[in-house]
Amino acid sequence: MSEDRGWQREEHKWGLLLTAGQGYGIDDPDGGLVAACSITPYGPQGDPDLGAVGMVLVAERHARQGVGRRMMRHVLSTMGTTPLTLYATPSGRPLYEELGFKVIGRAEMVCGHFTPEAVPPAIATRAATAEDMTRILRLDEEVFGVDRTLLVTRLPAFADQLRVAEDGDHLIGYAAAWPNMRTHVVGPLIARDTETAKALVASLAAHTDRPLRTDIDLRHGELLAWLKERGLAPVVMNDVMTYGIGDLPGDLSRRFAPLTVAAG
Repeated sequence: MSEDRGWQREEHKWGLLLTAGQGYGIDDPDGGLVAACSITPYGPQGDPDLGAVGMVLVAERHARQGVGRRMMRHVLSTMGTTPLTLYATPSGRPLYEELGFKVIGRAEMVCGHFTPEAVPPAIATRAATAEDMTRILRLDEEVFGVDRTLLVTRLPAFADQLRVAEDGDHLIGYAAAWPNMRTHVVGPLIARDTETAKALVASLAAHTDRPLRTDIDLRHGELLAWLKERGLAPVVMNDVMTYGIGDLPGDLSRRFAPLTVAAG
């Protein structure tokens, strides 16, 4: 169905979303699916603090028949009072607004081969180890605002790289690069400041020959401009939307890029 709508066949990402979250679909009587989406819950199991809606797809032959609206209404009913978030494409935004989602920000996807700077970043980074996971989880919950243990603990197996930045004994950021078709997606990207985010991206780029792809929150215009200077080109702009909550929890000043827009 992804290929039917011109999307890539992202089996690796779907595997993570269906393991860490829940998939929803509408069966096609003629075989296959009419529509599908994923929900990634964060917080206590059975009573999540936040849910991320992603990968909303409707087969082309069933488009413009209200199928997507029906599926989303089912999701809203199933999630009850749990606040939701999603990244909306320009074509999807009207439906989500009709359902009560509000735009609270924007993010731009950029992609391309990264050209390193002549002078290496001053902030040191290194590959994460198993001993780092407790500190990564603590930092992630502090910055994201909710517990993402079920997702973050899957990063060592899901990503090709997981790196951390430190200031003395203090963890000041972490980032992953995971394979998606012919690119490496940079995300999550959590950092104390822009210079730390730059150092993490540069360190990830130094260990891959693939193009990098990432979705940068427009609040972080300095990092976005730097990435474009380093060779990453704009691809698409998405709206960040919420339902049942005024704004996202956590510290948005340190949230530079999501693991994937499908997981919030």
